[in-house]
Amino acid sequence: MGAAHNAAVAGHPAATRAGPDDGLVSWEYPEEKEPSRSVNEYPTQPRRQARGQRRIEQILTAAMAVFAESGYDGATTNAIAARAGISPGSLYQFFRNKDDIVRELAQRYGQRLAELRRHLGSAADPAVAGLEAAVDSALRPIVQFNLENPGFKALFARTDMPPGLAAAIEPMHAAVREWVAEQVARLLPDAPADQVARIATVATQLVRGMVPLITSAEGAERDALIAELRTSLVGYLSRHAARA
Repeated sequence: MGAAHNAAVAGHPAATRAGPDDGLVSWEYPEEKEPSRSVNEYPTQPRRQARGQRRIEQILTAAMAVFAESGYDGATTNAIAARAGISPGSLYQFFRNKDDIVRELAQRYGQRLAELRRHLGSAADPAVAGLEAAVDSALRPIVQFNLENPGFKALFARTDMPPGLAAAIEPMHAAVREWVAEQVARLLPDAPADQVARIATVATQLVRGMVPLITSAEGAERDALIAELRTSLVGYLSRHAARA
């Protein structure tokens, strides 16, 4: 093996021969270092194993609460780790910094908004099913979305979010707003575009203003608030439909 091995290793451009020339040859190699890379060249998320998924969810749930309470600037990874009941070192096994955490939250929020938009796509057409049925079929998924995602709404409504992160969510918010405008246009086919946009904005704000009350209530009180919101939307849209 000696001659063949020596010939093979000697072909290594950085190999140097060490030891006496007694037929027993050892070879020394310089340490091979990984090429230096900037932070941006590393993957956004560390490699994750299935067994760590529960810990990731724990961190993200805590992060939503801390960001919603303290804002983006006031939040720290130490505070998020404390809220999650883990050490900062455990958090850093999954996320490099708070920007990394927010990117993950933004991605998940965008996915859930996309799901909401798909659900809204199957809502009843007000021109076919009638206004009350259309409002009811649209309101149910919207209320359910807000009940299931209170932390996301609080986080991405803040004004101190980095523009790039907030902008990542805006296309999905815009898609939901456009869907509302489409429903108003079906209800009022002869209305000018600026009037349709105005009515859609008012209807959206009615829902947005009631959502915090609905999500904080429980049981019969929540159902009663949803019914009041439905009545308000139907009444508001009906008046415009009657004038058309």
